[in-house]
Amino acid sequence: MLFGQDREQIRRFYCEAWRKFSQTLPMEPLEDLVATVISEHPEYHRLLEIPEHAMDRDYLPEMGESNPFLHMGMHIAIREQLSIDRPAGILQVYQAALVRLGDAHELEHRMMECLAEMIWQAQRNGTAPDEAAYLECARQL
Repeated sequence: MLFGQDREQIRRFYCEAWRKFSQTLPMEPLEDLVATVISEHPEYHRLLEIPEHAMDRDYLPEMGESNPFLHMGMHIAIREQLSIDRPAGILQVYQAALVRLGDAHELEHRMMECLAEMIWQAQRNGTAPDEAAYLECARQL
């Protein structure tokens, strides 16, 4: 993992990045990326301002809950993909879709569905992620 080895370390990284951002303290590039994503999600600010509340909470889809850390992590994953154009061609696909949609944040949300499907299929089938299927899904956005 980029931020740590377990759920608590990852969540602490998010909280610390948000604290530094909120206090205009110097940040490492990864902290800046995380804080930028957090800043685009005001619904999560309060949670991250009280780290004790963020550490142990489980988010259960069967209870209608979405995991804010997973959601923001998907934004980060997509931005990382775009920064290195991996899978090859994702940047071009993204740029074309952005022209059509005109809203980068909304486009990332739509791309998350493609990314989640690719990951789910790979886990379900016990195979490597199918980057071609991911690109094709993103092209359809």
